[in-house]
Amino acid sequence: MGPTNLGGSFTFGNSSLTVNRMGYGAMQLAGPGVWGPPKDPEGAVAVLREAVAAGVNHIDTSDYYGPYVTNQIIKRALHPYPAGLVIVTKLGGRRPPDKSWQPAISPQELTSGVHENLRNLGLDVLDIVNYRVIGSSHGPEEGSIAEQVTVLADLQRKGLIRHIGLSNVTASQVAEAQAITDIVCVQNLYNVAHRDDDDFIDELGRQGIAYVPFFPLGGFAPLQSALLESVAKSLKAKPMQVALAWLLHRARNILLIPGTSSIHHLRENLEAATLQLSPETIAELDAIAAGRPSGTIGV
Repeated sequence: MGPTNLGGSFTFGNSSLTVNRMGYGAMQLAGPGVWGPPKDPEGAVAVLREAVAAGVNHIDTSDYYGPYVTNQIIKRALHPYPAGLVIVTKLGGRRPPDKSWQPAISPQELTSGVHENLRNLGLDVLDIVNYRVIGSSHGPEEGSIAEQVTVLADLQRKGLIRHIGLSNVTASQVAEAQAITDIVCVQNLYNVAHRDDDDFIDELGRQGIAYVPFFPLGGFAPLQSALLESVAKSLKAKPMQVALAWLLHRARNILLIPGTSSIHHLRENLEAATLQLSPETIAELDAIAAGRPSGTIGV
């Protein structure tokens, strides 16, 4: 598969890091439940190589996927990394033996996490590190993140991190972090059915900050799924392609990182960047957000 249109490009803040807007999320390369190795390690390597061959130059990952599994697969598949590839990782969580998702937010845990990511990815410096807030619910919760961001800013000054982002955060937490260091991206729950961050996205866009939605294809109520399917049928496309295309149309600062362990699904996801949506279709899709269904969301 040769390079294709991947939704145009975006440059993170005042950095030299420019990526195509359609990227790839590595979470699904780990085993079931994002735990342990995949059933088909060679297939996981093939998906990554296919993505990069298609022009993907933004890969999202974390050492707590597996744990350690996805970063080691990325290193095996792509190291030495091609010029221009931006790997974004995240800290703030850990996976104990019971396979739960737990916070890992002490200075020691964050510092160790940076060094573990460097080692498992085979890098001397991490392009972007997102501090992920893991709370008692799936959505963001207010609370100070100054201590954690300060630790990452110190590691940034030491040359181990180029840029810092945030995940699962509120607007006030972003402002708190910006008083400490520049923030280049925010990862939050957002899709055509879950649109609580509409105003937030627009404000981040005015600041030149990327917004990277996670869970872009899930949590739809039956009626919402039916509406999405109807629109997709009229466009001769798959529902997930329409949902991704809507996100690319929603705002220029939105970057996508849909994940898959299938080359077939990877190709379908990337093709979504070429899907054109008319104003009428966008209006139909906007109406899907009338409900607020619940769903199981990974971190």
